[in-house]
Amino acid sequence: MSSAQQRLTQVASHFGPGGKKGAAAISDKNPDDIVVTCALRTALTKGGKGGFKDTAAADLLAGVFKGVIDRSGIDPQLVEDISVGSVLAPGGGATEFRAAALVAGFPETAAVKSLNRQCSSGLQAIVDIANALKSGMIDVGIGAGVESMSTQYGPAAVTEFSDLLENYPESANCKVPMGQLSEQMAQDRNISRASQDSFAASSYQKAVKAQQAGLFNEEIIPLQVKWTDPKSGEEKTITVKADDGIRQGMTAESLSKIRPAFAKNGSIHAGNASQISDGAAAVLLMKRSTAERLGQKIIGKYVSASIVGVKPLLMGIGPWKAIPVALEKAGITKDDVDIYEINEAFASQCVWCVNELGLPQEKINPKGGAIAFGHPLGCTGARQISTLLTELKRTNKKIGVSSMCVGTGMGMAAVWVAE
Repeated sequence: MSSAQQRLTQVASHFGPGGKKGAAAISDKNPDDIVVTCALRTALTKGGKGGFKDTAAADLLAGVFKGVIDRSGIDPQLVEDISVGSVLAPGGGATEFRAAALVAGFPETAAVKSLNRQCSSGLQAIVDIANALKSGMIDVGIGAGVESMSTQYGPAAVTEFSDLLENYPESANCKVPMGQLSEQMAQDRNISRASQDSFAASSYQKAVKAQQAGLFNEEIIPLQVKWTDPKSGEEKTITVKADDGIRQGMTAESLSKIRPAFAKNGSIHAGNASQISDGAAAVLLMKRSTAERLGQKIIGKYVSASIVGVKPLLMGIGPWKAIPVALEKAGITKDDVDIYEINEAFASQCVWCVNELGLPQEKINPKGGAIAFGHPLGCTGARQISTLLTELKRTNKKIGVSSMCVGTGMGMAAVWVAE
């Protein structure tokens, strides 16, 4: 393709039928649109002590897969490929995730893969399915994410480097713990503790309000699991149907009293960073023409995505770089977006990205974020879609963006339209 043809293609992507541009264009409905007909998640529970502390990742995944089948009414025989994002699972989770799909009721003809792009793994899994649908490789697929940080997080998750990698500065920087580099970034970019604590308090307060109003109920599939009481040692069967990390009464003042975690005079602590959590989420996708033929209810559509790299020591700025790329690919501006779901890995990086992008605070994580209810690493990118599409529908809004920073220095973002 010549440079002139490429430019024409880029210009055309900004306009829909009849010369529509921007938000109007991406809201148009076309047979080849990649649409979402079901997006749901488990509750997110506190790592090591929450409702899923004794539940394996594959069991969480099987539960959310069953939820997708039940909620959507899809014939499992029609699902051709399932992509699952996960970070900590031994062997990448490939074996157990295939087993989970079979347990959930998908046939042996449904292929399963696992992938790891760290904190964006769940979103990458969804985008991979969307691309397979676009190319005609499959007709129906599921993108998902899962993480059991209770059972798989710890010293074993730390990667040992060879001398070759250790001796190359930027490679060695990939190994710096995210808390440590986020603390350094907060200092270098002059992100005050007060601004971080204020942002974190707002996340808690929004999540408490949303939970009390039942705003998470539609996106959460209740799961019945085995749970061992840490005091008595008694094993019980419990139903987990609500995020259990959400804490009431959190204020900027109360957060200001928590001791810094990574430096004596630092600003990052347990109250303004994402919680270690367990959970799973899944998204059912197909072309619009397929959904209409199957009688599937369309709840949203996928528009575009971006993946970018940044310096490893500046991991947290990933959304700042990825969001504009995704918006440009969609042919819209930041002002066209109604809701931004930006993962709150640390308040420091989220505050910086939001400020640098010039985004209104009221558009950011309106039901709270990972600081308030957790960040199960591989799950988050898929969890955001259920949260985003549900809230867009509830508020009668249209366009949403999901984004996150990614360990070792990356950022990812995607544009969605609710229907």
